[in-house]
Amino acid sequence: IKDSGSIDVNRPELLLQRHQKPVTPLLFLQCVCNFRIINHGEYSMRNHHKLFFAMLAGLILAGCDETTVPPPAETEVSVIVVQPQDVPVTSEFVGKTVSSRRIEIRSRVEGFLEERLYDEGAMVHEGQIMFQMDRKPFEAQLNAAKAELAQQQARLANAEANLARVKPLAEQNAVAQKELDDAISMFRSSAAAVEAARAKVMQADLDLGYTSIYSPVSGISSFARKREGSYIGIGGDALLTYVAQLLPMWVEFSISENQLFKTIANKKSGLVKAPEGDRYEVEIQLADQSIYPHRGQITFADASLSEETGTFLIRAEIPNPDEQLRPGQFVRARVLGAVRPGAVLIPQRAVQQGAEGSFVWVVENGETRFQPVKTGPWQGDDWFIEAGLEGGEQVIVDGALTVRPGMPVKTVPYRAASQKDGA
Repeated sequence: IKDSGSIDVNRPELLLQRHQKPVTPLLFLQCVCNFRIINHGEYSMRNHHKLFFAMLAGLILAGCDETTVPPPAETEVSVIVVQPQDVPVTSEFVGKTVSSRRIEIRSRVEGFLEERLYDEGAMVHEGQIMFQMDRKPFEAQLNAAKAELAQQQARLANAEANLARVKPLAEQNAVAQKELDDAISMFRSSAAAVEAARAKVMQADLDLGYTSIYSPVSGISSFARKREGSYIGIGGDALLTYVAQLLPMWVEFSISENQLFKTIANKKSGLVKAPEGDRYEVEIQLADQSIYPHRGQITFADASLSEETGTFLIRAEIPNPDEQLRPGQFVRARVLGAVRPGAVLIPQRAVQQGAEGSFVWVVENGETRFQPVKTGPWQGDDWFIEAGLEGGEQVIVDGALTVRPGMPVKTVPYRAASQKDGA
């Protein structure tokens, strides 16, 4: 710097050219601060600006000298290796529990309700008395029927005795034939009257028995629709309550026409393999998200399409040994048993949507590649891929939103949430 001499402010680079050392920001500042201004011993505002820009240019050049820009760090992404495999296919529907036998408890005779003999909402057993009607009018009818029967039996005995007297006399022509005919007619009429009276006794006895109303099945009872002292008629007014059998239970759900046709087409094409004998199992999920421990089987499929809903009714029979299920519960019914052979299944989060449809990011030779795919139905948190992936590809699951084609990435194995929780 000492031998720098007088340097024109318009050409401060001459000072830098005299130095043999590499130009650094500190050296440049030292040079600028020590050179002398030769234009009239002072510099103008214009020269001040030139000096400022010269210092700035020097700093930029000095900062770029012998400096290496580090390469960008590789983005870390989690990947899953595509492996075709036989995957169980689960179809889920919203269902409702129904009693396998829902019995209406009705009165068979008219009269006044005397007593309710069960606890509403409690379990009742087959043959248990639930209601008692007033028996007295029916006991009186029974006694009257018995009295009429006795009267007709007495008449029959008299007619039988009369016939026994007339018949020998008629054989000897001691009486007219008409008397014999009248005796026979009286006997037969009396015998018929006895049978009619006996039927009335039976009917009166039945009516008396109907005053005690029993449960025909074991199950859960409903509330009483009639109270003590109410008059019970015949028909719609005769309904007292109902009993729902809980063992077994039914779960009813509906399948749409499109779903049915698609299922049939998948079976014919071999895309889905049905269980042997089409014996599908049904698993149900309760309202608290718990899985019911007992599985059932489909036992009924309606033959016709509902005109109101456009769906087919499906019914499954579910064991209920602990009587945990009750009629009217809404559940999720999962139909199990079908298998999708050689299926490609990847997490849903790995699939993205673009202008031309679904796609995934594939890692190949350490770089990312755009891969269009054709998606199928969902399977839990995963997605069936029907076209675009053959097997062996590394598909990005986490970090796919930050990549672009040809971008170098660092891969780590993908771990599902359940695996992370288990670890």
